[in-house]
Order: sequence, then C-alpha cells, then structure tokens
Amino acid sequence: MKLNHLNLTVTDVQATADFLARYFDMRIGHTRGNAMAFLFDDSGFMLALMKGKEVSYPDNFHIGFIQPSEERVNEINQRMREDGVEVDQPKRTHSWTFYVKAPGGFLIEVLH
Repeated sequence: MKLNHLNLTVTDVQATADFLARYFDMRIGHTRGNAMAFLFDDSGFMLALMKGKEVSYPDNFHIGFIQPSEERVNEINQRMREDGVEVDQPKRTHSWTFYVKAPGGFLIEVLH
C-alpha cells in the first residue's frame, strides 16, 4: 500500500502552494482561492492545503523532499537564498540536509 494523500492546515494557502510549486516541482491543481489547494507530484501524490486561522504543528513535525544528489540539495538551497528565503546552508547530519519554514507555517526538510 502506498501513501498518496496528505492534508495540511496552513495560514496562507496561495503562498504555500506557490512555494511548493517553485522549489519542489509540485503542480497546483484545483484551488478555491486562499481557502484550499490541491497539489500533485510526478508519482501521483496529492497534497491538500487548507486554510486555518492558526497553525500549530509539533516542533519535530515536517515533510520531506528527498533529492537524487547532494548537488540538487545545494541547488534548491541556493535558489531559495537568491530569492530571499531565510535558510541555513545544508549540512551533514543523518544525511546532506537543510530545513526551511514554509510560508504556511510548517517545516520542510530537503535531503539526499
């Protein structure tokens, strides 16, 4: 069985959808203004974003985008930096990785 759907509550649906499309190649499907958006990846995974007044995820909660190489992790990190996103340089922990706060209020890990 394959996990193929996840719903996240976010403070800003449009900004979050745009962020995920720009940096992680997710395609924005159906939207309802800033109330709801459905994003898809190349494997058919669907990420639903729903507007919430307040978002409170546990400190350790995050979603991850595994990259095919360390170079790709570095490229995404550099693009974010060039666009003014506050993000630390990748480092070696359990993998070559960095974390970034998504506009909607949750954490994303980018790793190889």
